[in-house]
Amino acid sequence: MVKKIKIFNNFEITKNFKNSLILVGNFDGLHSGHQKLFKEAQKYKNKFKIKIGVVTFDPIPKMFFNKEIKNYRISNFNQKVSYLNKFGVDFLINKTFNKKFSKIKSKDFIKKIIFKKLNAKYIFVSNNFRFGYKREGDVNLLKNYQSIFSYKLIKPAPLKKNKKIISSTYIRKLLEGGNLNEANKYLTRNWTIEGVVEKGRMMGKKIGFPTCNINIGNYLIAKPGVYAVRTLINKNKKAYKGIANLGYRPTFKQKKILLEVNLFNFSGNLYNKKLSVEFLRFIRGEKKFNGVAQLRNQIKRDILRAKNIK
Repeated sequence: MVKKIKIFNNFEITKNFKNSLILVGNFDGLHSGHQKLFKEAQKYKNKFKIKIGVVTFDPIPKMFFNKEIKNYRISNFNQKVSYLNKFGVDFLINKTFNKKFSKIKSKDFIKKIIFKKLNAKYIFVSNNFRFGYKREGDVNLLKNYQSIFSYKLIKPAPLKKNKKIISSTYIRKLLEGGNLNEANKYLTRNWTIEGVVEKGRMMGKKIGFPTCNINIGNYLIAKPGVYAVRTLINKNKKAYKGIANLGYRPTFKQKKILLEVNLFNFSGNLYNKKLSVEFLRFIRGEKKFNGVAQLRNQIKRDILRAKNIK
């Protein structure tokens, strides 16, 4: 049985979690670049018999400072916890990023949090890590203070493929550009949106293809269009193949971004059920059709394509 990760909402951790190895970052998506980092951390854990802790922030600081950014996340909090659990993380500090915390000086972050509250033994960060008020702190500052505050700074080399650093920013660009296969490869799993089924305008049912409407929350908006998907209902083991439309439904003049999923070989009421929608393949971009008949014919072709995808 996999041991469950301990979650703290602040830096007031219990004594048995101090003197640990700490990784600091957003870790959005927990892609292969992050996984390389955790594999390296596991070596320290096994060698020195210490725990692995992660410090992350909610909301992501970029979203906090730019209120215009509404859709940005690759994965939600529950997914993040699940992935971290698989990578051998013992505890997670999910710190609320607010105005007060944003004003903490970088030196105070090191002294009051890393040293006094966490008493960290090792700090793992990326080369471009910035922290503290106005992002004044960097890896050089962490390095300069490591002997004073009794921690050791570790900067693992980033994972590169074709001279590109595998990062959350890179994954977002792939998804936004419709390069789902590449994104899934670097995520090492199918990109998945979790959400609750809401009542919609029932346009899909009216044209013969009933769909589940899912509010995507603050997930990033991948390239609008039709996707082949596999869906779990309330995380049950049985998965249903289907198609999904992510977009604005230009034929029906929808103004709000929406995820609509049509499940194959399923009948039943899904309102208020939680769906996990795995994106398997990008089929085509979103387009406006000249009426319902043309749209219906295109959906039939989309379904045939989706059914042939393994």
